[in-house]
Amino acid sequence: MIWIKAFHIIFMVAWFAGLFYLPRLFVNHAMAAEDAVRDRLKLMERKLYRFITPWMLLTLVFGFWLLFDYAWAAYSHMLWLHVKLALVAALVVYHFYCGKLVGDFANDRNRHSHVWYRWFNELPVLVLFAVVILAVVKPF
Repeated sequence: MIWIKAFHIIFMVAWFAGLFYLPRLFVNHAMAAEDAVRDRLKLMERKLYRFITPWMLLTLVFGFWLLFDYAWAAYSHMLWLHVKLALVAALVVYHFYCGKLVGDFANDRNRHSHVWYRWFNELPVLVLFAVVILAVVKPF
């Protein structure tokens, strides 16, 4: 079981690294004025999104493996686990919304400012803090 947990954490770290960087690319893209820069950012966004999607899937596979193998039986009566799962679901929605934004940029349909993306970029940081505290401290 410890191997499953290790792989879950490894894939989660890889996924979060991409979720931290992809919206930062959006900030730069929203500020870009030259076509060459925008084209480079489109390529980087598309490749990064394709790269991190398998990490998300593997994070979920190993996380659900842990959940069904022991965590649900041990912690299903505790609120922290339900909150953590809700945050993970929200993060999956965030991931797919990032994919939509990659498509919007690819088709030159961006509707947000670089300031909006700066705030958007902070969401996975907040989720990471909450999920780690919930999983380690199990406060309620």
